[in-house]
Amino acid sequence: MRRTSRPPTQSDRGRALPLCRRGLRAVLLMLGACALAHGAQAGILVHDDSGHVLALAHPAQRIVALSPQLVELADAAGAGQHLVATIRGADWPRSARSLPRVGDAFAINLEAVVTLKPDLILAWRSGTPPRQVDALRRLGIPVYWSQTDSLQAIASTVQRIGELAGTAPTATRWTRAFDARLAALRARYAHQPPVRVFYQVWPEPLMTVGGPQLLNQAITLCGGVNPFAALPVLAPSVSREAVIAADPQLIVAASRNRAALDSWTQYAQISAVRHRQLLLLDPRLLPRMGERVLDGVAQLCAAVEDTRQIDGRSAPAASKR
Repeated sequence: MRRTSRPPTQSDRGRALPLCRRGLRAVLLMLGACALAHGAQAGILVHDDSGHVLALAHPAQRIVALSPQLVELADAAGAGQHLVATIRGADWPRSARSLPRVGDAFAINLEAVVTLKPDLILAWRSGTPPRQVDALRRLGIPVYWSQTDSLQAIASTVQRIGELAGTAPTATRWTRAFDARLAALRARYAHQPPVRVFYQVWPEPLMTVGGPQLLNQAITLCGGVNPFAALPVLAPSVSREAVIAADPQLIVAASRNRAALDSWTQYAQISAVRHRQLLLLDPRLLPRMGERVLDGVAQLCAAVEDTRQIDGRSAPAASKR
C-alpha cells in the first residue's frame, strides 16, 4: 500500500531541530580536529618577503644562511647557535668565521647544502644567482626568502627568523632596541638643512644608488639628498659629468681601499672636493644591512652633519679619510 506524503507538522520540526544541531556540531568538531591536526603538522607559520608561507612543525635547529647579512640577522634573533653553514664573505659575528662555506655570491653548492640536512634555509632573493632560485625551491627544504626594502623591515626580518628558530623573546628584545634607536636617529636629523650626498657604489663603471635602494633611505634619514634618487633602479650607472652637474656637498663610498675616492680630487668645481668632504664608510656596516646597520647609518649621519656645519666660504677642512 503506497504511503501518501504529508507536510511536516510543528512536532516534526521540533524533533528535527536537535538532529540538525547535532549534525552541525559534528561538522564543527570535525573541522576543529582538522585544524588541530594541521597545527600539529605546522606549529609555526611565517610569511617571508616573497609572500610565501613557511610551515614548520617545530623550531628550526639546523639553519643555512646564504648571505652575510642573514648570518648577522640570525645572530640578532638569537638563532646564531643553530647556523650550520653560510657563504664566503660572512665574518660577523666572529663565530660565523668558522662555519662551513657552501658557495659565494655567484654560486651555491646545492649538494653541500643537502648534505648538511638543514631544516631551514635563509636566502637573499636578489642576491641569489637566478638560475639557482628554482633549484633551491626544489630541494624540499623550507626556504625563507628575504628582500628587505626598508630599515624597519630589517627588524621585521629578525623577528620572523626568531619565530622560525624558536627564539622569539630574544628577537623581540633586539627589535625593540633597534626600533628605538632608529626612531631617535630620525628625530635627531628630521628637520636639519639638506646636504647633497653622492654615494659611490663602484668607481668604474661609475655606479651610485637609485630610489629603490635601501641606502637611499639611509641618506634621506640623515637629512641628505641623493641627486640620483629619481632613477628607478637599485644601482644605476652615471657619468662623471652628471655628478659634477649635481655638485654634491659630500661624496661617500663603502670601501677599505683608501684610494677609492681619489679620482674625484681633480674636480675642484665640486663642493665636496673643494671642502674635502670625501668619506670612506665601513663596508661591514651600512652596505651590508645586517645586525650593525644602524652603526653604519650613524656613521653616515655624522658625516652629513659635519658637512652641514661647513660654511661654503670657509677654508677647506681636513681630509676625513
